[in-house]
Amino acid sequence: MDHSSDSRPYGRRAFLGIVAAGIGALVVGRPLERVTAHLSPITSLFVSDGWRIYTVASTMPEFDPNTWRLEIGGLVSNPQTLSYDDLLSLPQAEQVSTFHCVTGWTVEDVHWAGVRFADLLAAAKPLPQAKALSFVSAELPYVDSLTLEQVLEPDVMLAHRLDGAPLSQPHGAPVRVVIPEMYGYKGVKWLQRIELTAAPIDGYWEQRGYDRDAFVGHSNGY
Repeated sequence: MDHSSDSRPYGRRAFLGIVAAGIGALVVGRPLERVTAHLSPITSLFVSDGWRIYTVASTMPEFDPNTWRLEIGGLVSNPQTLSYDDLLSLPQAEQVSTFHCVTGWTVEDVHWAGVRFADLLAAAKPLPQAKALSFVSAELPYVDSLTLEQVLEPDVMLAHRLDGAPLSQPHGAPVRVVIPEMYGYKGVKWLQRIELTAAPIDGYWEQRGYDRDAFVGHSNGY
């Protein structure tokens, strides 16, 4: 972490220390929630195929393709409510990119498939004053935001597939934000609402000391 880590209310070293404490708790058979309750909002850690899945709620959101809806509102002229089938009917895109976690690990050559934000937002018709998007996860109270300019970059997408398969529950089913140039905490999982706003907000981890613009190698992650 950079020079500002000691002044941050919640920095990378603290995060890693808490994760280590949580792993120790799992080894001795105590719930991770009990260990981290007074230290950190992190309540779970799952490790699989190079991925480490952190959650801030005690359980992961459930996905039912028959009832799930994605709402798009705020500063738009035509608010949208999309079903899973609606999402799949939009123009689809694929990409291979590296995933970077702010805690220091990476997963290379991740194959994502999903929808570009230009296509996702086309029917909603953002108003001229809309400059940012707030992403609300079903894993409450997790939220984060990106600028409209950022989400329209060519390698940013709302992904629904990972390495050739639909997103699993730990990876944020049914959809998650993917922005390879930023650390993973900006990639909101279990997405249920997008709100277009006049300016970006401080998300869950920004409220705990991390940078709003989490560019890999240029924020307080490293």
